[in-house]
Amino acid sequence: MQTTLDRTFTALGDPVRRRIVQRLANAPATVSALAEPFDITRPAISRHLRVLSDAGIVTNKKSGRERRYSLNPNAFDEAEGWLEEVGETWREALGALKKLVEEEANG
Repeated sequence: MQTTLDRTFTALGDPVRRRIVQRLANAPATVSALAEPFDITRPAISRHLRVLSDAGIVTNKKSGRERRYSLNPNAFDEAEGWLEEVGETWREALGALKKLVEEEANG
């Protein structure tokens, strides 16, 4: 069973989806607008959006005949917390290594 964190990182593992997220960080957009810079079909963009939606990264609302996609403002909270925790672990480990190396060099 995939966790929310797993779904977030899996969804962001594709470069097209990362570019879509970057685009949506600027403003909501329709599938047509999102598809413009890519050399792939609108159905392919829709599949990428479905993955992002299933991961809770994007939301959409029907606007006339099209759907307007936007970023979920809380989508990255869990991933951000996890990355901060991992980063803190590395900072502590590197700090301890630095201290050990300095003690050896001075001692």
